[in-house]
Amino acid sequence: MSLLDKLEWRYATKKFDSTKKIPADQLNQVLEAIRLAPSSYGLQQFRLLVVSDHAIREKLAAAAWNQPQLLEASHVLVFAAETKLDTAFVDANIELTAKVRNIGTETLAGWKNMIGDGIKLRSNGDVLVHWAQKQAYIGLGIAISVAAELGLDSCPMEGFDPEEFDQILGLKEKNLTATVILPVGYRSEDDGYIQLAKVRRPADEFFIAY
Repeated sequence: MSLLDKLEWRYATKKFDSTKKIPADQLNQVLEAIRLAPSSYGLQQFRLLVVSDHAIREKLAAAAWNQPQLLEASHVLVFAAETKLDTAFVDANIELTAKVRNIGTETLAGWKNMIGDGIKLRSNGDVLVHWAQKQAYIGLGIAISVAAELGLDSCPMEGFDPEEFDQILGLKEKNLTATVILPVGYRSEDDGYIQLAKVRRPADEFFIAY
């Protein structure tokens, strides 16, 4: 099947088969794809939490109006945006870039200043956090696509209390905030949504050509 066929096959799974677990090699492919996702300036303004512990997932489910996907899926991925995008955060990225590319940090001074200017432009109110959250959604899209390519089901979800998630997972102390979640696993055969036709706008109504 082509990627387009896989995207046609996938749907936001409402009921997972709790007896099936994703093999470690396939889970790692999804995680690595998220790590490789593009982000503004390549800063990776979000982190990924991989939750398999049942006791923690019970608490998270309670903070997500007891939606069953959080308990039935093989794993729950929590995309958490960085809340402290400051000089230290940028410096760490510059040092990593210099190390990976085997160059001196001084050669990246112009790039560092450009990033700094970009952060200053977004420094009012919650703009920086919203910017980081947008990067998390890029990772989410990558995750959904790669999961489908591997024949894995998923369900992107915003229906949860971010503050409660932050408390349960200790995210505030890590300068993070829960942004969006993605339970992944295998659909249950009695999920009533399996046979429903995918509803999308027709191409001639969706695309706008200039």
